[in-house]
Amino acid sequence: IDGRTVYTPLFAGVYWDTQDVPLEDIDRIEVIRGPGATVWGANAVNGVINIITKNAADTQGALLVAGGGTEALALGTAQYGGKIGRDTSYRVFTKYLDANHFPNLTGQNGEDGWHLSHAGFRSDTSLSHKDSITLQGDLYGGDEGANFGHIVSIAPPVNANVNGSALLNGGNVLTRWNHIFSSRSDTSLQLYFDRGERDGPESRDDEDNFDVDFQHHLAVGSRHDLIWGADYRHSADQTEGTIDQAWLPANRSLQLFSTSLQDEIVLKRDRVFFTVGTKLENNYFSGWDLDPSARVAWTPNKKNTFWAAVSRADRSPSRREEDADINISALAGPGGVPALVTLLGNPGQKSEHVLAYEAGYRAQPIVAFSIDVAAFFNFYTDLATTEAGSPFLVVNSPPSHLVFPLVWGNKMHGVTDGIEVSGNWKVNDRWTLSPGYALLQMHLHTGPTSQDTTTVADTEGSSPRHQAQLRSHLNLPRHFVWDASAYFVERLPAQQVPSYTRLDTQLSRQLGEGLELSLVGQNLLRDRHLESNDQLTSLNPSQIKRSAYVKIAWRFW
Repeated sequence: IDGRTVYTPLFAGVYWDTQDVPLEDIDRIEVIRGPGATVWGANAVNGVINIITKNAADTQGALLVAGGGTEALALGTAQYGGKIGRDTSYRVFTKYLDANHFPNLTGQNGEDGWHLSHAGFRSDTSLSHKDSITLQGDLYGGDEGANFGHIVSIAPPVNANVNGSALLNGGNVLTRWNHIFSSRSDTSLQLYFDRGERDGPESRDDEDNFDVDFQHHLAVGSRHDLIWGADYRHSADQTEGTIDQAWLPANRSLQLFSTSLQDEIVLKRDRVFFTVGTKLENNYFSGWDLDPSARVAWTPNKKNTFWAAVSRADRSPSRREEDADINISALAGPGGVPALVTLLGNPGQKSEHVLAYEAGYRAQPIVAFSIDVAAFFNFYTDLATTEAGSPFLVVNSPPSHLVFPLVWGNKMHGVTDGIEVSGNWKVNDRWTLSPGYALLQMHLHTGPTSQDTTTVADTEGSSPRHQAQLRSHLNLPRHFVWDASAYFVERLPAQQVPSYTRLDTQLSRQLGEGLELSLVGQNLLRDRHLESNDQLTSLNPSQIKRSAYVKIAWRFW
């Protein structure tokens, strides 16, 4: 988000519940498919989502947003943008959301309602015609519910689903200095710090991240466009475990170093471009990784572009895989001895790797229609598995009990292939249609020494083979705008999730200068449906429910 990495090495993912960027401030969202490790580093394996917000100069004046409905019980934003002198623009905002609970698998209250308060600012200053500085930051706090599997006791062994909640608090601050040496050379120096605190429902973890990133863009001659840079990141966490999960050691500090170089070469002006680069990164756990890529694009004319790419990327292990001990369930062992099934961290866990081959075609045969087709073939190695270990007896942590361990490993490999097609058709001056389709095929295998009998089927059966979408945008008379989107997702056999089609729609009307009223309906085809039932998480799934809300937005000076 604005150059700030929100991926966390604690559990190898993103805490999406705290990434609450005001929609009205978003300039664009880049969805970059395929490996992006040459630019973005480790963990940019199958794609990157890059959110870029507007310059403060583009959000001047006041903004008030308010709304509510059946699922989004309440939502609101208050924002003001102004200027300090001639050279500094700023905006400050506060935002709130209150989300209702979803039903669980039996249709009862899933106990997963949540609310979040969020405040932030951004300022953009022009120091001179060659220098500019951006300063921005956020603070948030909230609470979210969960229903999860919990070990009530080891002796006697008792497992139960219980309700809990997590307290969410955190913030970040970022500054970026851009300097222009000439029309052919510029630099960017970025620093940021963020802190996140999450208390419950299964454990507590606090995480601090500090990052310094430098990039230099340089045009060399008439054919080379170079970007090189270096990055340093320091992460530190403090955790408190429970009977369900704990990290050993409880606290840990991690460092990451990387350097990168990329060159876009003009082989034939306005026709053929070749981009080659690599990133050398020392990740938190598994040492140095090299992530090179090469891409060629041929534009025979203004209406057609052909491209192909080959690239390598890696996903580095996380604290969850190296250090976390996760108790899955309690049971009666041989002879009635209390026992635990436990997923143990593996200090020797390695990075997962992909070698990706991609090719595509983009065309605009007529002014009103464009199409994008991309195909991929990916080779994966050292994919994570869970291997059965030898049972052992624990006597120094009462009550004495037997442990049946599962240990992380890297004994799966395989290939994926598929195709993605998207189009944009301007039917007339008022109506635009945007269809899309994606096919994904997975062929995974475990190595001869693996004892894992579940991960292949679970991984292959947890991603839909077919997905399709159709989005419509229609400008109606009397300042009405109607948007509708339909999505089809095929079944997930490993999670026993049937295929579903989802329909969302929005009808909005401009009531006056700067004043807009919107009526939104989501998941309209069914009262509720299931989208995920992942057995690898202890949180119990909820069903997505049909919902509607009203929103009014007013911009004024």
